[in-house]
Amino acid sequence: LAQLPEFRYHPKPLETGSVKPSDAVCMACNRARGFIYAGPVYSIEELSESICPWCIADGSAAERYEAQFTDFENVSSEVAPDVIKQILTRTPGFVGWQQEHWMFHCGDGAAFLGPAGYKELLPFPDAVDVLRHERDGYGWPLQAVEEYLTSLRTNGSPTAYHFECRHCATHIAYSDFT
Repeated sequence: LAQLPEFRYHPKPLETGSVKPSDAVCMACNRARGFIYAGPVYSIEELSESICPWCIADGSAAERYEAQFTDFENVSSEVAPDVIKQILTRTPGFVGWQQEHWMFHCGDGAAFLGPAGYKELLPFPDAVDVLRHERDGYGWPLQAVEEYLTSLRTNGSPTAYHFECRHCATHIAYSDFT
């Protein structure tokens, strides 16, 4: 199998499940390269599990199908438009329980490390703290917030989505549940 292209904002797409081994032929380049993208695609054409990571990395899939591989709103004006374009059109997205969103830190996109449960996040107290304050607007008592945090599961609901700042190495996360 060929070595996957590098994605600065999603460094391990095979480990996160966004890319998987496959004999499928890519709709964009018409080649079977041993891997296929298994994450979300926002385009008019149905492209589920039909684009290779190389066509995402070089931007040809996004250009050919007017596709994006993640969705986000309310990005800080500190984030450069070329960073936003890189994440939208040249970075594998990821599947979440609800609408996924990319996280940003230090004026740049953070690197997506994958879905995570409470146990996986314990070594990253900065990420747990972000999650702890994520529910501030809900008016939950502290005990309910802590119970929610300990209920986070990597492959279940609720789930956290773990990111790391590419500049200061701060770990951040958000969560969703069904």
